Amino acid sequence: MFPAGNALNRDVSRAAVDPRSSAYIASIGPSLHLHADFGSNPHYGIPFAVVSRTQRKVPIHFTEFGEESEPGPYPVPLQAPVEGAGEAGDRHVLALQRGSCKLYELYNAARRGAGWDAGSGALFNLRSNALRPAGWTSADAAGLPILPLLARYGEVRAGRIDHALRVTVVRTQRGYIHPANHLASSNADPSLPPMGLRLRLQAGFRLAGYHGQALVILRALKRYGLIVADNGSSWFITGAPDPRWNDADLDQLKSVPGSAFEAVASGPIVHG
Repeated sequence: MFPAGNALNRDVSRAAVDPRSSAYIASIGPSLHLHADFGSNPHYGIPFAVVSRTQRKVPIHFTEFGEESEPGPYPVPLQAPVEGAGEAGDRHVLALQRGSCKLYELYNAARRGAGWDAGSGALFNLRSNALRPAGWTSADAAGLPILPLLARYGEVRAGRIDHALRVTVVRTQRGYIHPANHLASSNADPSLPPMGLRLRLQAGFRLAGYHGQALVILRALKRYGLIVADNGSSWFITGAPDPRWNDADLDQLKSVPGSAFEAVASGPIVHG
């Protein structure tokens, strides 16, 4: 998704280490471990719908950040899956439109009559590298798209992930690095990671003994890394739920400590 040269698809395996890497890792939690926040259970992960170019558009009523959202209507089916399978939470709804290469994403979404209520919404043209307006949120706290950063079963089955993966951290600073476009903290502590920071699994971390789905993900983390997209539990990687995930296989990720990562130089921090 997005052109090959998009920042989210950038190979960071040879990128320079950020001078603040040690401080960032210390604040995220070096003794904490990776966690696949997705799997075969539909209650975990962020699902998405693929719709046709002729999908009927429905009205969207924004309840929180309408001034930072592209106005509706959106081609989001009324039966589109909602994150959490109906439980409380961020309740993301994602719709990828085939043919137009457009991605529509909603945060805190709920059915409302013939359309949807949503805290915020975002439209991404997947043929373009253009950023949304500075300071705008999206369906995600960092102002990033969600779907292009998810671990998706089809990619892992094919044996290769060729983009960064979305990760949450417990605290962030008041700043962001492009292509992130939004901050979600008032904390000016420079040791905290900014939104959009890239985190790379160190080249020297041994992958011997890892296998299957976890191995594909770990190889991607050495080449494309993680990108800080939201506040939440540290080192939780987001993916799309799928009944074909092998949860026992994914549990191998829980043996990878935060200390195995380093922050790479991703660009200047925009401070609010």
